[in-house]
Amino acid sequence: MSNGVLHAPPVSKDRIISKFPKCYLPEACLQFKDQFHIQVKNACHERQTRNVGLKMSKVVVVGDLYVGKTCLINRDYKATIGVDFEIERFEVAGIPYNLQIWDTAGQEKFKCIASAYYRGAEVVIITFDLADIQTLEHTKQWLEDALKENEQGLSTIFLVGSKKDLLSQAEYERTEADAIRMATEMQAEYWAVSSKTGENVREFFFRVAALAFEASLLKELERNDFPSAKIGEGSTIRMDKATAEYSGSRINSTTGCC
Repeated sequence: MSNGVLHAPPVSKDRIISKFPKCYLPEACLQFKDQFHIQVKNACHERQTRNVGLKMSKVVVVGDLYVGKTCLINRDYKATIGVDFEIERFEVAGIPYNLQIWDTAGQEKFKCIASAYYRGAEVVIITFDLADIQTLEHTKQWLEDALKENEQGLSTIFLVGSKKDLLSQAEYERTEADAIRMATEMQAEYWAVSSKTGENVREFFFRVAALAFEASLLKELERNDFPSAKIGEGSTIRMDKATAEYSGSRINSTTGCC
């Protein structure tokens, strides 16, 4: 702390995201593009990102026992069994950003994870074992459980197949087709990774961080882009969009008298 200002630790060089990360497969991605949204680019360039750099996105990782959830996090992100979450710092387009990554810590064996675990999740990562097709079939129930505690459409969903190193190429291709179909039904982005070899792990978390950052900043920009009106020389009166639209419809339906 210097002059009463709290300074966050610097972001590690291997957590710097300067370009929009590529998807794993074009046919299984959520946003097929190679650049950040134009509003996000402009806000970052002009350093008009509001408080986004001080915020974090909650990420929950769910799936059957032994599918490799904790190994996925531990590969590059040092979460510990028995600890609820790990905070990982990134720099996205020049702006610091945090992911709060929650691990079930073995609680899925009780078949009922506390609602607080899911609540407020901006990213849901549903993990299955590529070598065990039954764990893929169970992913729909994990998604349903997670979405019960969150508004529809507000969470970014990822379907992640782990232990890719255990399959031959032919075996993987057969499983991949089923996984992509499942991801499409879930409106999720599909990735295949290997925590043992590190294949796609770093790229996957960069993608998660970039999409979470973009969604958070767009939401913040929209929240602060409400129309305003001034009365005389007084302070600005701010109205939310719903109020503005309602007021507009009321005015249009009258004879002009307010």
